[in-house]
Amino acid sequence: MTFGKGHHLHLIDGSAFIFRAYHALPPLTRKSDGLPIGAVSGFCNMLQRYVEANTGDDAPTHVAVIFDKGSHTFRNEMYDQYKANREAMPEDLRPQIPLTREATIAFNIACEEKEGFEADDIIATLAVQARAAGGRCTIISSDKDLMQLVGDGVEMFDAMKNTRIDREGVHAKFGVYPESVVDVQALAGDSVDNVPGAPGIGIKTAALLINEYGDLEALLERAEEIKQPKRRQTLIDHAEQIRLSRKLVLLDENTPLDFTLDDLEVREPDPEKLLTFLAKMEFRTLTKRIADALDAEAPVIADAPPLPDAPKMADVPFDAEQYEHVGDTAALQKWINAIYEVGYVAVDTETTGLDEMTADLVGISLATAPGKACYIPLIHKANRGDDLFGGDELAEGQMPLEEALKILTPMLEDPAILKIGQNMKFDAKIFAQIGITVAPFDDTMLMSYAQHAGLHNHGMDALSERYLNHTPIPIKPLLGSGKSAITFDKVPLADAVKYAAEDADITLRLWQYLKPQLHTVQVTKVYETLERPLVPVLAAMERSGVKVDRDTLSRMSNAFAQKMAGLEDELYGLAGRKFNVGSPAQVGEILFDEMGLEGGKKGKTGKYATGADVLEDLATEHELPARVLDWRQLSKLKSTYTDALQDHINPDTGRVHTSYSIAGASTGRLASTDPNLQNIPIRSEEGRRIREAFVAEEGKTLVALDYSQIELRILAHIADIPALKEAFARGDDIHAMTASEMFDVPMDEMTSDIRRRAKAINFGVIYGISGFGLARNLRIPRAEAQGFIDRYFERFPGIRTYMDDTKKFAKEHGYVQTLFGRKIHTPEIASKGPRAGFAARAAINAPIQGTAADVIRRAMIRMPDAIADLPATMLLQVHDELLFEVEKGSEDKLIAAAREVMENANDPVVKLDVKLTVDAGTGANWAEAH
Repeated sequence: MTFGKGHHLHLIDGSAFIFRAYHALPPLTRKSDGLPIGAVSGFCNMLQRYVEANTGDDAPTHVAVIFDKGSHTFRNEMYDQYKANREAMPEDLRPQIPLTREATIAFNIACEEKEGFEADDIIATLAVQARAAGGRCTIISSDKDLMQLVGDGVEMFDAMKNTRIDREGVHAKFGVYPESVVDVQALAGDSVDNVPGAPGIGIKTAALLINEYGDLEALLERAEEIKQPKRRQTLIDHAEQIRLSRKLVLLDENTPLDFTLDDLEVREPDPEKLLTFLAKMEFRTLTKRIADALDAEAPVIADAPPLPDAPKMADVPFDAEQYEHVGDTAALQKWINAIYEVGYVAVDTETTGLDEMTADLVGISLATAPGKACYIPLIHKANRGDDLFGGDELAEGQMPLEEALKILTPMLEDPAILKIGQNMKFDAKIFAQIGITVAPFDDTMLMSYAQHAGLHNHGMDALSERYLNHTPIPIKPLLGSGKSAITFDKVPLADAVKYAAEDADITLRLWQYLKPQLHTVQVTKVYETLERPLVPVLAAMERSGVKVDRDTLSRMSNAFAQKMAGLEDELYGLAGRKFNVGSPAQVGEILFDEMGLEGGKKGKTGKYATGADVLEDLATEHELPARVLDWRQLSKLKSTYTDALQDHINPDTGRVHTSYSIAGASTGRLASTDPNLQNIPIRSEEGRRIREAFVAEEGKTLVALDYSQIELRILAHIADIPALKEAFARGDDIHAMTASEMFDVPMDEMTSDIRRRAKAINFGVIYGISGFGLARNLRIPRAEAQGFIDRYFERFPGIRTYMDDTKKFAKEHGYVQTLFGRKIHTPEIASKGPRAGFAARAAINAPIQGTAADVIRRAMIRMPDAIADLPATMLLQVHDELLFEVEKGSEDKLIAAAREVMENANDPVVKLDVKLTVDAGTGANWAEAH
């Protein structure tokens, strides 16, 4: 058919789909050969969803996916810096680009690109042709550069937000209608594409100018009339640069094409061709889903990984309609019987919130085999809670809570039944709140973490996408968002059963896949000795919490506010006028426009960047940026700690209950959230004072035990540095010793400033610090800082050897290891540009930081037994420190028992050349004890 009136053309921005798929999903490799296919998987899913969604009266009659071909276009001939500052394509994405073309063709959708032109130019040309022929065009993209095309039958559709963009939508974005978008972009420039524009003029100002003067050329011709002197001069001085920018952002609507609109007619996919491609990619779930949709037979993917019950898993599709709603004793007893037949069960809880200390148990899901799952609702309400006259009546079809728990508890506590969970710490704490101790258990999140730390996150949705090729039912549509959001007990039972039971089903399947892999990749010992045993220890610590004194926090907030006011007065004097210290934009104006300091860079908004890195560089030579940093630190302490911590005090316990993430950092370090107690700054006096608010209960004392320079000791062992080993053996002040070695200063003539510099270098080297970084830390010129680092490597050459060897190992194997066998993957070690430097520094640091993290994990796991007979509780872990609460009079016994565990935590697995030592302190509050 000839394209004309009544026809509807869809143009899909291929690059947007690819990058969305790449960044939204965790890395995925083809099982048979390790080829990266995560972006291809996401791209295919997006195409399939697109095909399924676009049916009915408004369906397209013609469609094409448009791609960029190469990076050099006619715009580079106009301006050689066009897109020059774009980051290189990730190495694991590069081989996937041609596969996305193959995928498009396999779906039987037209796939177009042209050398020397961007995809946007092809889209512009086709949109204009469709409009001229009397048809309609929908551009499926949110790219602002395409908004100049909207109007007269051309619209855009943002597939990610499911919203249409018409002329009014463009006006909302740019402040002008589509015909003026190019003029606004020419003025504002584009830092992403390196379009220069007019310095200092952003989108809002550009729109004001274009609306006032009509178009860009009229504005430039009448620039002398502009009242603001700086703006006027900018337009006069940069007129040609602005005209060039307009040429760069203007899309070519006459791109020479070797195909016509008629060639883009919608075509039905060829089932054999499409399914063959999907099978070649080894997309098992998607292949089955599309085969069912096309009423075709799914090809057998022969190289499926050898899993327990592999045929069973592969043959059982996810089907939420098959999950069972358990609403009475007889039905639940059948599940208990089935669990005892197999000896294991996947368990998941649904709750009214994510705070285990305050959330109520809403229901429990169980799974005993792939596809065999149920949900036991317990306190679902009869209405959603949005009915003005609705009460709290329970929905029908639920067992009484006590009756269900009476049947479930013996099984949950039975040592003969393995309970399988995803992030089991959460569920264990929910059960603990009602007196149930869940044991023994396996945790799929921790199995993934032990195997894949550094490769991807370990949440259930990510693991399901990656290893089961299945996208779980999302929670947001069930609960809603914002003020209208509901809790899970208000979700209708039919929806709740599908969502909750699927979680247990996914968890069971992940366990069947991940458990055997522990042995294959040789991390069984890491999982069994460092990951799983930590769960009950952390759960107990989190439930204990730590007492925080609200009055102390309030007094500190007031003191910080006064000190901030004093700093503000000081800053006004340095600047010569008043300004809003909390406004990054105003700070930028003071530093770069008024003081004329070098290094000012403007972002997309036209405002100067004034992040900590920028100010730290400037603070090495100027007072004002240093004082701004001091003000910001106080502001953060006030807002993040002395103000916010008061909101985290549990009304029932009077204590703060942080939550530890075991699988947060790739190195094995624990992360603390809600609230984060690991980021309390302790380098400044004000930061250290925050710890004064953490207090002991009446009749008790806080005891802090802290490893002394554990990472430097591990570095001395791993890198085999005789001078450091000997110094530790003698009990020397290691920082003073380093200063003496580096600066040729006798120990008895050491000053605190010289020692401070050596300390910064000692710890900086562990983290691969650069001259820039050290200069910021010490607020000294970069050349001087780099000289310190160079001298350090001359005095301790073994450290350089260790760094070079570690980088080489990481590049060859894709991971580094701790002394205890923890694998930390380094996927970006072979990348180019700034990311490569970051990856190399991370690889160098990981074995040191990871080994230290493993040591303290081992200590924490052994600690409950070691202090079981003492009136003491372990409360917090912060990096290298453990905090306890103990009855007065038992402090010495606790210190002796805890120190013994901590100082020997590496034994018998690892014999260190340097003895670990632990410092101990006691006090009525944490500051005194530390």
